[in-house]
Amino acid sequence: MTPSASTLAGCALALTLAGCATRAVDVAPLPANPAEFSAWTCEHVDDETDSVQQRAADVAWTVDERAGNNILALGVGLTVFWPAILAMRSDGPEAAELARLKGRYDALRAAAGMKNCPPPSADLPPARAAALPVAVGEQLVYEDRTALKGPATEWILRLTALRRGEIEYLAQTAPRGTWRQDRSGNILSAPEGALQWPHLLRADLALGAVTGGDMVIVGDPLARARMRGQVVAVGPQTVAGRRFDVAVVELFGDAQSGEGYTRVDGAIVIDRRSGVLLRLDLRSAHGDFTLQRRLVRVDPAPG
Repeated sequence: MTPSASTLAGCALALTLAGCATRAVDVAPLPANPAEFSAWTCEHVDDETDSVQQRAADVAWTVDERAGNNILALGVGLTVFWPAILAMRSDGPEAAELARLKGRYDALRAAAGMKNCPPPSADLPPARAAALPVAVGEQLVYEDRTALKGPATEWILRLTALRRGEIEYLAQTAPRGTWRQDRSGNILSAPEGALQWPHLLRADLALGAVTGGDMVIVGDPLARARMRGQVVAVGPQTVAGRRFDVAVVELFGDAQSGEGYTRVDGAIVIDRRSGVLLRLDLRSAHGDFTLQRRLVRVDPAPG
């Protein structure tokens, strides 16, 4: 993989100049024809519905983040986003895209009704689960360092569930507890004291894509870094003996430190099919945001 020569500073400026979002509750969805999906299987309809909702959530988070409304902060799961999305839709290109996505979502649900499709299961369909590079029961073993030349410790996650919109793990090493990540690679929930990034990444991590969000320490309201990033490389890569579809995102931002702020930069590498974390490098004078984490092996499920 060859990193892009694009600069992050230019992307940050572009975001700044993109303008402010305004509420427009009177903008109607752009209708779509349910007949477009009449030949699809119920599973295909459900999969496309997931994709539409994920894309809408990504667009809405971008708008919400820029406007500072925080309307979506209480959303849990994709299915609760639509009322909030319709209440904060921006003017301009995002409004048009969200209107199109809502119309497509409505048409997909209508098609599902006409085909008498059962409600989609919360679990990932077996065929989609089998296509992922990790499986339920396997243990993801990472090597962690909190200093460049410091000693390494193991951090182990056992994969406990593959769901339509997320993956669930149980940490076998501290901080122990349940971890949940979405299919984009965002950490939705984590144990106290863990590093978390709930809305940093987006579903479509194409080369050159810009993203952004917060990194936080769970349970510490003062440990927060505001981060921006750009996808600088994509492509297949073998990590820990598994084949992944990798996205490398360069990161830069600032963390609050006393009365001021300190720089945070680095990179995050994830698998675009599953969101599985492959590598995280953070550098900062702020100790909470200094970490090297690398996936070194995947252990099979216990027999």
